[in-house]
Amino acid sequence: MPMSVFRCGAILLIATASFAQSPQPNPAGLTAEAIMARVAANQDRSEALRKQYVYKQHIHILTHKRGGKLMREETADYNVVPTSDGTKKKLTLLTGRYWHRGRYEQFTGKPTPEKDSFDGDLINDLRDDLSDDKAKDGLARRWFPLTSEEQNDYAFKLLGQEVQQGRSIYHISFQPKDKDEVPWAGEAYIDAAEFEPVRVFTKLAGRIPLIFRTLLGINVPGIGFNVVYQRQPDGVWFPATLGTEFRIRAAFVINRQVSVSLENSAFEHTHVVSRMKVIGEEE
Repeated sequence: MPMSVFRCGAILLIATASFAQSPQPNPAGLTAEAIMARVAANQDRSEALRKQYVYKQHIHILTHKRGGKLMREETADYNVVPTSDGTKKKLTLLTGRYWHRGRYEQFTGKPTPEKDSFDGDLINDLRDDLSDDKAKDGLARRWFPLTSEEQNDYAFKLLGQEVQQGRSIYHISFQPKDKDEVPWAGEAYIDAAEFEPVRVFTKLAGRIPLIFRTLLGINVPGIGFNVVYQRQPDGVWFPATLGTEFRIRAAFVINRQVSVSLENSAFEHTHVVSRMKVIGEEE
């Protein structure tokens, strides 16, 4: 089966975190489009600050057979450092286990055993898809599909304004204008003071194309992702966690439950910089 089959599904989780929601007025009278335009501008501008951070990244991926039997588990730890045009990730530790001939085999470091197996390929592809050397936050850009370059592809709707952890939050849904061109739909929670994403979760806007489901037997029900952002002291917002859990059925005989979690932590400045004013922030 071609490796691109795994990538075409990308990833997701329908968010499991619950937030205390209290409807609030929208005194500024901003539309969803105006809010997201400010978010896009701040996302673009915040790259200048993200380039000045080093941090650690932890990725944990598991695959289970239908019924719950663990087939493979891998944990990878990275040090992430900025470069002139993105980030560089250095693998510091890779551990895992896999089911082999009636028992679990443990491993540490590369090369990983049975990497050409279905579960090995799948986990390797997912780890690669979570990375992007051109991104300043260590995540591939597709995990936040609302950058300034991509917003023209979406229609937005303001669902309300809430208070979460003492901060006012805009609750916005997004749908692709053309489902044949853009795969994701979902909801975004936007900090009303700084116009930065607090949480974004997505799901596929449509079904896997019929030709893949009928000819190749591929389906990925429940696919999507949940990203939670964390504000740093200087005002830059980093994606702190990403989670997803979905099922993949392929070739009519393979059925796996996949769980993915990513955590960015231990953020440190590489050098001191002045604070950047964000779009929409009051003086």
